[in-house]
Amino acid sequence: MKTYKLQKHGPLLVVKTCVVGSEGMAYPNLLVDTGSAYTILSQEILYSIGLSPADAKKKLRRIITGSGHEIVPVISVHQFHCLGQRVDNFDLLAYTLPSGIYVDGLLGMDFLNRFDIDLSISTGKVFIK
Repeated sequence: MKTYKLQKHGPLLVVKTCVVGSEGMAYPNLLVDTGSAYTILSQEILYSIGLSPADAKKKLRRIITGSGHEIVPVISVHQFHCLGQRVDNFDLLAYTLPSGIYVDGLLGMDFLNRFDIDLSISTGKVFIK
């Protein structure tokens, strides 16, 4: 079993990730969100690695945000690295969270469900079997 320490911001947990696109890589900070079905990454990060949400071939309809329902592009990053795991051609949602939020997106259950993970909220640690 491997252990990974998350950054704690009050009651919230944040993880540094690595995303690879056609023109480079970026290291966004994502909020660990077990209430989100999908991993979400800001459009600015995607543009910086050569992936344009405008070119998305798929749209995911009716995600619920704080302001209502949104139609959000689905983008496939070449590689997604998080918690010592790598997923090739990982689909995530291109959506920029409201200003004032210190993270670049959300780490959702579409990633977390791929692995046998135990999350300790009190210690801010993730255990991967």
